[in-house]
Amino acid sequence: MTVDRLLPTEDAEDLIALTRDIADKELASRVDEHERAETYPEGLFATLGAAGLLGLPYPEEFGGGGQPYEVYLQVLEELAARWAAVAVATSVHTLACFPVATYGTPEQRERWLPDMLAGRLIGGYSLSEPQAGSDAAALTCKAEKVEHGYRITGNKAWITHGGKADFYALFARTGEGSRGISCFLAPGAADGLTFGRPEEKMGLHAIPTTSAHWDGTVIEADRLLGEEGQGLPIAFSALDSGRLGIAACATGLAQSALDASVAYAKERQTFGRKIIDHQGLGFLLADMAAAVDSARATYLDAARRRDAGRPYARQASVAKLVATDAAMKVTTDAVQVFGGYGYTREFRVERYMREAKIMQIFEGTNQIQRLVISRHLAR
Repeated sequence: MTVDRLLPTEDAEDLIALTRDIADKELASRVDEHERAETYPEGLFATLGAAGLLGLPYPEEFGGGGQPYEVYLQVLEELAARWAAVAVATSVHTLACFPVATYGTPEQRERWLPDMLAGRLIGGYSLSEPQAGSDAAALTCKAEKVEHGYRITGNKAWITHGGKADFYALFARTGEGSRGISCFLAPGAADGLTFGRPEEKMGLHAIPTTSAHWDGTVIEADRLLGEEGQGLPIAFSALDSGRLGIAACATGLAQSALDASVAYAKERQTFGRKIIDHQGLGFLLADMAAAVDSARATYLDAARRRDAGRPYARQASVAKLVATDAAMKVTTDAVQVFGGYGYTREFRVERYMREAKIMQIFEGTNQIQRLVISRHLAR
């Protein structure tokens, strides 16, 4: 089903139409092959970059699309409806560009942003560590200042596009405490940088998630983004936007599960009737549709606040919480609609269910989102 979107301009409508065309031709036609074989879609991100889909919310002066977040997120949802792993990697790339675009000097932006936003350089986000996931202030990876820059030593974990990305937004410790963390634009390949084998995940198989080990790698001093000690504010402001990206991905995934369920329910017959005509199943589908529509409305509300320059951190956490919980429920219900067939790999809904689970975990677990929301309320 094509979602009936309310878009702010004709240009935005054209962009969505372009996205759907590319997503149908390049994503929907390849997703099953790569997800089942757990193989990386070589060349796909270059195609998305050439179409202008990897820099949409960033300024046109640096090669971005100059699009409001409201529009960018709906593009991301369209991608996720065809291939969740690619949409998540696109969201992470956008997240990795944020520190340069927002905190970089004019020289840094001119040097790196055009290639990043055009998709000639693909980014990853390297914040988490083996013992520091939700507790970002507990990072131990060190960046020691030396004569020619910074020497990076330590381990990072859960890096989407790990080993494949051309650059990483890297967060490492330059001092003590929560104010002793800094942000760097780290190269994707360097002496002393190695990556672990890809994690054996439940879903999102086509895009690797890895650990990284920095063994005294020296990076140039001009790869520091912002000031020393400014890393956590950079990370958290980036994650507010990143959470909206994951909310959009979750909504696209849930929409696909709903569409598959409705199509199946219109064909499958029991007791002489299409199963969609049985009230019990019809009501289940109605609840699924309500959950998808609610998720979309929630992330769009947060995006519009962001576009208007208003505070949106609480709304971003609400959107991430609501949309990913909805995706988990909708995809689980989709398997139920398909019955025994839903539990087989003959149909995509079992994959949708596996892919939905991680969305409740990354970019801040949903328990962390509840903590963020409650702290905003306490203020």
